[in-house]
Amino acid sequence: MAQGDIETYYEGGQWKNKREGTDRAFGAGYSTKDEAVAAGRETAQADKVEHVIKNQDGQISSKNSYGNDPRNVPG
Repeated sequence: MAQGDIETYYEGGQWKNKREGTDRAFGAGYSTKDEAVAAGRETAQADKVEHVIKNQDGQISSKNSYGNDPRNVPG
């Protein structure tokens, strides 16, 4: 993940969001994954960064880019 990307993850019985490069979650802990994903998506869209969503086991389930995609892939 690049510096500033948003990560949604599960820790300590709660779903959380944090910005890559920091150790602290932002916002409150969320009781459901859907709530955390929605908050993370909103932040990623506002900041035009990537949103990485992880499963409860820590595996990446999906990634969404909301701007500044550096790849120039033709076709």
